[in-house]
Amino acid sequence: MNWYLKAFNKYATFSGRAQRSEYWFYILFYIIGVFTLTIVDFLIGTYNEEVGMGVLGGIFMLVHFLPGLAVSIRRLHDIGKSGWWYLLNLIPLIGPIVIIIFSVLDSEEDNVYGPNPKSLIKH
Repeated sequence: MNWYLKAFNKYATFSGRAQRSEYWFYILFYIIGVFTLTIVDFLIGTYNEEVGMGVLGGIFMLVHFLPGLAVSIRRLHDIGKSGWWYLLNLIPLIGPIVIIIFSVLDSEEDNVYGPNPKSLIKH
């Protein structure tokens, strides 16, 4: 939960680096939140089948759009890639697969985006 809050507190921070645990815990809690709120939307009758989401789930996704984008770009910085690589998601099927592969790669040592976050935690 701390990793999720750390990523969420850097709401619109696109500079710097995010290590794998920060990124993946953010994604985990995001998915849990969307899933839970979709069930709640369905139970209280605010789920819209035409749109494929409910009011609560939609608000949750809207609030988390910018922090999710920021943590994804910081994750790319951690492996030495520019944030512009995130645009690969626009390529159907192949783009998201490449981004997933990038997101599981280990951190680079110090690079142009800052010092290795792992080395900062150890000291």
